[in-house]
Amino acid sequence: MSGVDLVTVTIDERELRVPKGSGMVEAALAAGIEIPVFCYEPRLGPPVGACRMCLCEVEGIPKPQAACTLTAQDGMVLRTAATSALAKDGQEAVLEFILLNHPLDCPDCDKGGECPLQDLTFRYGPGSTRMHFSKRTFDKPIPISPLIALDRERCILCYRCTRFSEGVSEDGQLVALERGADSFIATFEDEPYRAHFSGNVVELCPVGALTSTAYRFKARPWEIQNVPTVCGQCPVGCNTWISTREGKVVRILSRNHPEVDEGWICDKGRFAYGHLDAEDRISEPLRRIRRHGFEPVTFAEAAQETARALRAAGSSVAVAFSGTETVEEAEAMARIAREALGSDRAILPDDPHPALDAWRAPLSAIRNAEVCLVLGDHPVIERAPAVDLWLRSARRAGAEIITVGPTGSVQTLPGSAPAVAAELASGSVPEELREASRRLRKATRVALVWSEDDPTGGRPIAALASALRLGDGSGVYWIPSTPNGRGVAAAWHAAGAGRETTPPPPEAELGALIVSGDRAAADPVVLALAERADFVLTSAMFMSQVAGWSHILWPGSAYLERAGTTVNLEGRPQRQHPAVGGPEFHELALLAAIGAHLGLAVDAWPSFESSDEHAPLPARGKAVPVPVTPTPMPAGSEEGLALVTYESLFSGLSVERTPTLAFQLTEAEVELARADALAGGISTGDTVVVSSNGSATELRARINQRLKTGVVRIPADHAHGLGQRVEVRKP
Repeated sequence: MSGVDLVTVTIDERELRVPKGSGMVEAALAAGIEIPVFCYEPRLGPPVGACRMCLCEVEGIPKPQAACTLTAQDGMVLRTAATSALAKDGQEAVLEFILLNHPLDCPDCDKGGECPLQDLTFRYGPGSTRMHFSKRTFDKPIPISPLIALDRERCILCYRCTRFSEGVSEDGQLVALERGADSFIATFEDEPYRAHFSGNVVELCPVGALTSTAYRFKARPWEIQNVPTVCGQCPVGCNTWISTREGKVVRILSRNHPEVDEGWICDKGRFAYGHLDAEDRISEPLRRIRRHGFEPVTFAEAAQETARALRAAGSSVAVAFSGTETVEEAEAMARIAREALGSDRAILPDDPHPALDAWRAPLSAIRNAEVCLVLGDHPVIERAPAVDLWLRSARRAGAEIITVGPTGSVQTLPGSAPAVAAELASGSVPEELREASRRLRKATRVALVWSEDDPTGGRPIAALASALRLGDGSGVYWIPSTPNGRGVAAAWHAAGAGRETTPPPPEAELGALIVSGDRAAADPVVLALAERADFVLTSAMFMSQVAGWSHILWPGSAYLERAGTTVNLEGRPQRQHPAVGGPEFHELALLAAIGAHLGLAVDAWPSFESSDEHAPLPARGKAVPVPVTPTPMPAGSEEGLALVTYESLFSGLSVERTPTLAFQLTEAEVELARADALAGGISTGDTVVVSSNGSATELRARINQRLKTGVVRIPADHAHGLGQRVEVRKP
């Protein structure tokens, strides 16, 4: 430990050398000595010593001390309950006090069998009670939200949940009301707990006070199987445990990867699995027999018919990816199109610039940055929620967070991110960016975050990183729009032997179209291609307009149902493992059969291998200078308001088909700047008409204090048919 000031401490007669100032709970754990805790959780920030379960005897101090609040000092001698009668009596008294009003309903409690209070009571409790009076009771359960139920009589006031809400997610919605024995946990003004990370409090709770309504009374720990996998809902790739019972997913828990997610997962990743059992799911292969009719078809017939149509189409084939495929599926489709048929036509939802790999860094490095620059129109919390948590953590650690966009600390018009990046890279910046430019060039640890749709794959942010000459302590985080956009693009390019990718022809006839996944099937561009293609193969979980044009319709699988590799926004390959079965034949089986008919070597298809507990981040790529491309700043207009749209995290098929999560669906609202709202006589809650290009829609208005004047923001789900400039008025 070069450069670390070590001190000598003694714990239970064992002498240890530990870094000065380290927590005594961790120091003891490093020596294999357990100090029991309830309220202590390092990820929540400084300890608060609320539960007193960690009482220990410290030599020279007459009263027992809370070990979680102690730090290692040279010569400190500490004794736990294992060697100290004082500490043992203290811990027994604490547990007796906690159980004073705690109901002994372990057989009914959902936490039973995996409850820290239950475990520690057996190991450290007095074994009997001296109290014989009635315990307090409350109305139960209290709905904190449609996702979370609260049983107040079980709460031990450890404050883990309120500390998470206040100090990690910073939504401030969970609070402790009243004082002393009358204290209780509630939501602010009894409003539903509606936040991107609310479900984490269920996992944090060390008792059965906060429970998931989706999992409540569904299973017991000894009835479930836990499968390790990687979340496929966004490009972060959080590590998770999937709990299954009798072949059904019953809950999703975090599986702490300290470099990626630190054990926090968003509510979409935690709760959005109801679509697996949706009644309208495509359950068998289908063949079109008339314009809008289908009949079941066997696996072999589907493969043969598809291969025959693809062979007839030859190079007039295009592939539309969703960015949700595994790397193996994307490679199989790429080989069919590029090797067997000689076609380079594809729609890639994300295609990162290769220079970005030179500044690859774990997401956890954001927390250590001195300056974090966030560029783009899309809210980071909607596109990659865990990245937003890392940015908040960086700010709490003292970093300066500079956001550039319509709602940023530096406010710009929609679509300005490439121009701003070019200006910062060239050093010729306008007045409002001079301080940001100075801070970026002065800092030694910089985090650049790109949250913008960009056909160049993040080239502007790569050019900025190159101009700043970022060192080892810095990183660039290009956020794809899809969960495995990086992996899909890499698989496609690997199969092309250096050939350029070409888009499908905008108007000419198309011999065949392969549509992979529900996201691609919902794309209007893909629909236009399907309408003029001679043959369409679609793999999807649900029906859509594109599915209606398909000749072969294959039942798609969710990420919880398949094995394969996914690549997150860092460029970290991670393994997904199937938790439940899904369709009888998965997409890769169909692609292998089609490839065999087309003469591809099936034994060369990718094989699955077991993964490490936590996948490591690959080494950085070779640094390549990226020249700055001058980019004009978007010009304003006196006509109408500039429209910026974003895809909400709580949107899509998985959320729509999960009843308990549906309340998080994006509201049909338009956000306005205060000045624009005042000019139109509009207040929050008013119904307004938003019109553009002959289209009009009624939405609820909401004033956003951070939004740039002259700009309105609407979730993409509610902005169909609207152009880049809109009018907003009362009906």
